[in-house]
Amino acid sequence: MTTNAVDSLLSRIDDDDLRDSLQREVDRLRDTKDFGLVFERHLPERVRLLSYPIKRGVEVQDRRSESEETWVVASVKSGVATLVGEDGSETKRTTDELVVIRGFGDPIYPGLTSLGKLKRGGDKPFHAVIKGENFYVLETLLYAHEGQVDCIYIDPPYNSGAKDWKYNNDYVDSEDAYRHSKWLSFMEKRLYLAKRLLNPEQSILIVTIDEKEYLRLGLLLEQVFTGCLIEMVTSVISAKGVVRVGQFSRVEEYLFIVHLGDAPVEPVSRNMLDVKEPVAEGSESVQWLGLRRREPSAKREARPNQFYPVFVKVKDGSLHSIGAPLADGIDRTTVACPKGTVPQWPLTPSGDERLWGLTPETARAYAEKGFLRVRSWNPSKGTVAVQYLPGGTVAAIESGEVETLGYEADGSVIAQLSTSTKTTPPKRVWHMPSHNAETGGTNLISKLLPGRRFPYPKSLYAVEDVLRFFVADKPDALIIDFFGGSGTTAHAVARLNRQYPGRRRSIVVTNNEVSDDEAKALREAGHYPGQPEWEALGIFEHITRPRVTAAVTGKTPDGSPVAGDYKFVDEYPMSDGLKENVEFFELAYLDKDTVARGKAFEAIAPVLWLRFGAGGSVIGKQVKGYAAPASAKYAVLFDINKWQGFVEAIRERSDLASVCIVTDSTAQFQQVVAELPEGVAATMLYEDYLRNFEINTGMTS
Repeated sequence: MTTNAVDSLLSRIDDDDLRDSLQREVDRLRDTKDFGLVFERHLPERVRLLSYPIKRGVEVQDRRSESEETWVVASVKSGVATLVGEDGSETKRTTDELVVIRGFGDPIYPGLTSLGKLKRGGDKPFHAVIKGENFYVLETLLYAHEGQVDCIYIDPPYNSGAKDWKYNNDYVDSEDAYRHSKWLSFMEKRLYLAKRLLNPEQSILIVTIDEKEYLRLGLLLEQVFTGCLIEMVTSVISAKGVVRVGQFSRVEEYLFIVHLGDAPVEPVSRNMLDVKEPVAEGSESVQWLGLRRREPSAKREARPNQFYPVFVKVKDGSLHSIGAPLADGIDRTTVACPKGTVPQWPLTPSGDERLWGLTPETARAYAEKGFLRVRSWNPSKGTVAVQYLPGGTVAAIESGEVETLGYEADGSVIAQLSTSTKTTPPKRVWHMPSHNAETGGTNLISKLLPGRRFPYPKSLYAVEDVLRFFVADKPDALIIDFFGGSGTTAHAVARLNRQYPGRRRSIVVTNNEVSDDEAKALREAGHYPGQPEWEALGIFEHITRPRVTAAVTGKTPDGSPVAGDYKFVDEYPMSDGLKENVEFFELAYLDKDTVARGKAFEAIAPVLWLRFGAGGSVIGKQVKGYAAPASAKYAVLFDINKWQGFVEAIRERSDLASVCIVTDSTAQFQQVVAELPEGVAATMLYEDYLRNFEINTGMTS
């Protein structure tokens, strides 16, 4: 049908509103590219606002049902709402049965509500883990970080047809005729927001995917990120493969790497494919470390499984065996020694009981491979120095990056590190044992969260490796993951801060959906979204928050030390935790008509805090005049008439680099900015705070 024929048919429609709506859609389709990826662009999916008040004029659904039937609230009285359906019929429901919905074009006023924090990183900035629908969280983050993000890593739903994601509150399965179209529409909206968040001068987008959508995703990325260099990496994630009758066994997945600006891949000492790589000319012996931990907190009672005897032979001081850990309260002098041996304990020179740096299981494995040794035998005192190779060196030896020259008489390895700065570009096919999704993902989560399962988690070490190429040399990098899943990205960024000392921070976004099977079981038991029984099993509450908490604190949800050690790049007990700060948030949907002005500022205050670096305390309440507390990394001028005192306070704070000025007048804002000390950046905030955060009112591209 020609465009003229379409216009002729449109002119015959008597309903003005319908004709105008159809005309807009036709015009939009005419503007669509004729070449490239063509798909049916569905309207942005609706979101259910579980905490939004039921009041006159809002659109609602039955929160107990998965039905998409909607009503408009005509009135509310004594907890009962009178509803008008699309066909004009009336019905009544209690407000507890209903949930407000919002679709594309309906203004949304978001805020962030703190759900608690972890503080183990001193004055480092906070990682943020946000529970909420990622489309609206991303729009909210534009206020805080548009054009400033160094790296976005996402692992979106693979659209397998196994109901692994939802569109408009309904799981998409293999029978859905619009399955691929819905997925592309779903991804396109979010990728346009990601593009706005990324630093156009130098940043990276990383998207993982498998064979079901990689072709469509590649074309979509080319259309959204026009002119950018796009690479695809093939990564082996399970060498044993996924068996498919009559087909090749799948062992791989793919990573699309989108380079914005001049963001390069930094060469490293391994090419990610070869089992063994050549060592450059010029080398030195590897460094052995003392096995006894020396930090003041490494006391015997802190890690019961790391206080054990190392038995050495009296005859020559050579290693005999590794003993069993000694429980608290048992006198070490009561331990029986193998014949002809003496025990070595992790004692300070003054005799205080400390800890070894490895668990006994790892120490035995190291001894067998030559990575643990004893030296400096003192026959008169019966003591030796127990030494080991750090995890990074062990990983380099096992991968072939460090050359093994032979073994000492006691079986300890003789190896050399390259002193050359020569590096090698990584290849586009990765075959790293550390990237195994079972050992680095599923098994690792089972240690952090015993008894809990998460489908198809990424290997922690695989995420570390890909991020390392782009942020290892950026100690203050900001990394976002808006398909946060189990929280692997936050975990990986925290570990990179340990490997490459820095203050990198992550923002991880995930919803609190339950699986399809769990949803069915919960509904059969009479539960529905918003109730505690339902929410407790959601991804955020059941997996993401407790996983990140366990990684940082070193303790499982029941308070027990996390079992096992980290592997590969750096090996140390997972129970040590991580020296990081994390705050957990929930995206709140604010009612603009009923929120008091002071309360509105409290709701958007965390977004300002994120904008100003997520360090120090949040200025959480409106005060008279201005707020510039010593604990905060920024300041806020609430009353423009108090600007002189505000400016004086800022001049006394050499540590402040950012301020926020509340005013509706651009002239007043500029007058105050002119008086601020050089180097202090200012942000204008409307007096009606929510005007700054109105989202969902236009196209994102």
